[in-house]
Amino acid sequence: MRKIKCIIKRPDEEYGHMTAISTTLENLQKTVGGYIETVPLTCGVIAIVNEEGKIKGLERNLRIPGDVLCGTIILIGTKGEDLDDIPISFKAWKQYVNTCKEFIY
Repeated sequence: MRKIKCIIKRPDEEYGHMTAISTTLENLQKTVGGYIETVPLTCGVIAIVNEEGKIKGLERNLRIPGDVLCGTIILIGTKGEDLDDIPISFKAWKQYVNTCKEFIY
């Protein structure tokens, strides 16, 4: 089974951590704690989140323009319809997170 590079960010982590993950549906659901939803972010990066995170009252994790992602999130890349290695460096991710902190709702 192929694993791909991603960043997993829990609500208690400022930036998360780089790791490799199996992209089976079961594993993705286990990681986020429920049914998954994808949210496009930046530079070919998507966030995989718990589809019911807000409804279940999961802890806020990351503010993005126009939304807040709750619970554990998986940051991953895409290649066509398939999931792929995250296409940005961890340094670039940290800069994106720092930019998102600036948004006011």
